[in-house]
Amino acid sequence: MKAIVWTKYGSPKVLQLKEVEKPTPKDNEVLIKIYAATVTAADCELRSLKIPILFRLPLRIYVGLRKPKRITILGQELAGEIEAVGKDVTLFKLGDPVFASTEFRFGTYAQYCCIPEDRILATKPANMTHEEAAPVSNGGITALIHLRKANIRKGQKVLIYGASGSVGTYAIQIAKYFGAEVTAVCSTSNLEMVKSLGANKVIDYTQQDFTQSGETYDVIYDAVGKIESFKRKKSLSKSGLYLNVLTMSGNIKLKVEDLYSIKELCEAGKLRTVIDRCYPMEEIVEAHRYVDKGHKKGNVVITIEHNGKT
Repeated sequence: MKAIVWTKYGSPKVLQLKEVEKPTPKDNEVLIKIYAATVTAADCELRSLKIPILFRLPLRIYVGLRKPKRITILGQELAGEIEAVGKDVTLFKLGDPVFASTEFRFGTYAQYCCIPEDRILATKPANMTHEEAAPVSNGGITALIHLRKANIRKGQKVLIYGASGSVGTYAIQIAKYFGAEVTAVCSTSNLEMVKSLGANKVIDYTQQDFTQSGETYDVIYDAVGKIESFKRKKSLSKSGLYLNVLTMSGNIKLKVEDLYSIKELCEAGKLRTVIDRCYPMEEIVEAHRYVDKGHKKGNVVITIEHNGKT
């Protein structure tokens, strides 16, 4: 099978399209023919090791100190269909359309991967394409789990900082679903897009510092982990809650029940995926270069061909 192999840390050029052995599912695993994967900021940060210093050493110990060893194929999100099942699998059958997060096992930059049936794997939302479904399995579920911790009540004011990224675009919609009045912070070029997702108010951070408005919020969700401490304190209400995507993501455990919850929101028309660009596997270097710039709108998707078809 074809896969994007990663043998050293560095620039996008370290990613190479190669032929590798097709995996065989264990007794409790399914083999997924992947049609769509994504390029996330997490993929790019791990590839380049441009990650917060707090996480750098633990990740290198896990992945490989001098070069990647445990993980040789990046990518955490996928959508595709079941091609084979292990003898003990009962939840899925051949041909089932699915979407999944491989979490820290990565491995989705490939035509196939194996996942245990009890991991973050579910049948794909019926109203979504593979390209639309893949990012929901991690970006969408992350926003849902984080915002649930805030116990948002109808009418509360929620500010989402970094609202135009993958997690941010889902967070706008989920906060609205919970009944919040949402203020979205993003750059000039993304204002109309975040409005279309339901944001009640928008703030262009290139023109205005949100802390200068005098507004206070019941919840501030930092979907990119970049708000300085004094800013968030100034803009929180007395009982307000600050949520940071970076620090929280290391402390949450994704559950398949949450994936099915997010699937229900998608099928009810409450959640949609914003796709900035799609790249074929052959253009993975260009895809990583684009995400490295830090200006993607929603999600960057990798389309994966099988015998000339996606």
